[in-house]
Amino acid sequence: MKSNSYATVDQTAFPLINVTFTGEKSTNANFKAYLKDLEDCYFSQQKLAIVFDATQAVIPKFSHQKLQAKWLKQNTTLMKEYCLGTAYVIPSKTIQWVLKMIFLLQKQPVPYEVFSTYKEAQVWTWKQLQNED
Repeated sequence: MKSNSYATVDQTAFPLINVTFTGEKSTNANFKAYLKDLEDCYFSQQKLAIVFDATQAVIPKFSHQKLQAKWLKQNTTLMKEYCLGTAYVIPSKTIQWVLKMIFLLQKQPVPYEVFSTYKEAQVWTWKQLQNED
């Protein structure tokens, strides 16, 4: 893992994908790399669910929040087709507020929930995957 990565995207437990925010500040380069890694999750065109662990997250620059909203808009069809749900682990009320702001810019196109612990998020996400069967 590069020390300046904004987030790591781990597909080793596919169809459950874990995105972990590293605590690094967002830069144009590391934020775009994060969005590309996120888009790569859909390459196989199979059903999936994602846990975003924002326990260590720092607030991204507003320009990056807008970029995230733009990414959601551009990938809405892809997400609706393959993503069964996204769980967010966000113990920080400030980061929860940032997520709400992003969703005001662009609605989240798939079911989602916000949790305070990873375990709760993981249980919910696996249920989303099992409901597809």
